[in-house]
Parts: sequence; C-alpha cells; structure tokens
Amino acid sequence: MDTVQTVRGWIAAARRIVVLTGAGISTDSGIPDFRGPQGVWTRNPQAEKMATLQHYVADPDVRKRSWQDRLSSPAWQAKPNAGHLALVELERRGNLDTLVTQNVDGLHLMAGTSPERLIQIHGTMREVTCLACGERAPMERALARVRAGEDDPACRSCGGILKSATISFGQSLVAADLTRAQQAAHRSDLMLAVGTKLSVWPIAGVVPTAKEAGARVVIINAEPTELDSMADAVLRGSISELLPRLVE
Repeated sequence: MDTVQTVRGWIAAARRIVVLTGAGISTDSGIPDFRGPQGVWTRNPQAEKMATLQHYVADPDVRKRSWQDRLSSPAWQAKPNAGHLALVELERRGNLDTLVTQNVDGLHLMAGTSPERLIQIHGTMREVTCLACGERAPMERALARVRAGEDDPACRSCGGILKSATISFGQSLVAADLTRAQQAAHRSDLMLAVGTKLSVWPIAGVVPTAKEAGARVVIINAEPTELDSMADAVLRGSISELLPRLVE
C-alpha cells in the first residue's frame, strides 16, 4: 500500500491532529536549518555561541555580531511555502488541534495559522525582549537603530541588554507553552512531526506522549530522525511537496 495514500487516509479520519514543525519546513522558503548538512551550525560552529545566553550576555562582541546577523537574516525576505499553507488548510477543515513549532521565523502566522492554535515553543525572532525589565517590542524598531549606527542597542526603558525574543541555549522554555504542548499531544489522535530531527528535548517528548496516549505518529523529514522507530509511518522527501499531497 502506498504510504502517502495511507497517511492521507489517517489525516482525513483524524479529529485532533497535533503537528510539531522544525527547521525543515522552512528550508524551501530559503531559511537554512541548523543541524543539516548545509546547516548554520554545521558550517559555522561560532554561530552556536551567538545562540548561547551566557556568551551573549557576557561578551559585547558576540552581541554586535548577533545584531549584524539579525540584519542580514534571510528570514526577512522569506515567504510561507506550500508546506505551511497545507497546515493552514488542515486547520480550515477543522482537523487541527494544535500546531507546535520549534521555528522562530513567524512563517506559520504569515501563512494564516491562528495564533490561538500555535505554540512558538522557541519564541519569535520578530520581537525583541529586554533581559533586564522584560519589555518586548517589534524587532524592526531595534534593527532600524542598528542600521542607523548603534552596534548593540540597549533597552530604551531601562538600559538593559536587548536580544531577540527567542529561546537561546541556557534559557528555559516558557513552562506554560510546554504544558500546553504536552496536553495537546495527550489528547491527539494523530501526531505529525514535520521537518525536525527530533533531537531537541523536552519538546521532542510530545511524540512519545502522543504515542502513549494512543495516537498514530507520522514523521515527515528529509533525513532520518531520532524517533523513526516509534513512527507508524515515515515519509522522506521535500516537505513543501509531501505535505500538500497528504492534505489535498
């Protein structure tokens, strides 16, 4: 039996689909992943330092490099692709319970996923947050200051260090978001893990949680993942081609 046909049937029959997406869903939008063969950290181990909170706080040079990096991010030009749009279609049909994303690019929201169904477990690059007073603001405002010549813009309210509102290494996930994701996995009848190697914990744990609760698990990724052995079906290939075929 053709696996695509089988999974398409499962999706059509499911009532509470939970989707976990990772960097692989956005590569066809022109945003490189982190750990793949051409990944950001694979090609430049220094980049991982910029994503580590203690380095970012302690070293002004790391912050200056980070701001230049943010300025030139391909994410600002990126548009949602057919994979993102397929998940919007799932929601429109009423089958989607929750979409959990490890991505910080904001493309699910741009595609039309409802904010109340979306959990951005690693935060968003489209806002900045002050590490001292917690104030948040649009990223564009801070980037405008960098373009105007500030190499490490400080919080305008308290003078604290600004960073993108993403979860860095060494920063805790938002507990309420993790709880919501786990609860969604627990009530799901189908779990789709899309474009993630399932190597980042604790969020990869939603997959075994769904499985233990009796849901089917489908993994869609270009390369093998750490939880393939747990899946009821594994599909390899381009996500922007596969997802629309599964949802049509």
